[in-house]
Amino acid sequence: QAQKVLKEQGVDARVVSMPSWEIFEEQTEDYRESVLPKKVRARLAVEAGTSFGWQKYTGLDGDVISMDHFGASGKYNILFEEFGFTVENIVKKARETVL
Repeated sequence: QAQKVLKEQGVDARVVSMPSWEIFEEQTEDYRESVLPKKVRARLAVEAGTSFGWQKYTGLDGDVISMDHFGASGKYNILFEEFGFTVENIVKKARETVL
């Protein structure tokens, strides 16, 4: 959904699903480069867990939307809004990363 909004705003973005760092790292360099090209430095990771480790993939110019503390409980939709896992916040962070 955020990708669609970004496109409407003139921002070319793509979504990469990375369920396993280990499996990604086992792939060839050509494959990894095709998924995360070095020339693309504006990267945003969205992780419903800790941001720890994502900087390897977002780089110094990227950002991570995550939950970096323990103990939150409640309805998922309320927690996702509280932690910024909304289309609006993802779009905002992506635009900040690009600019």
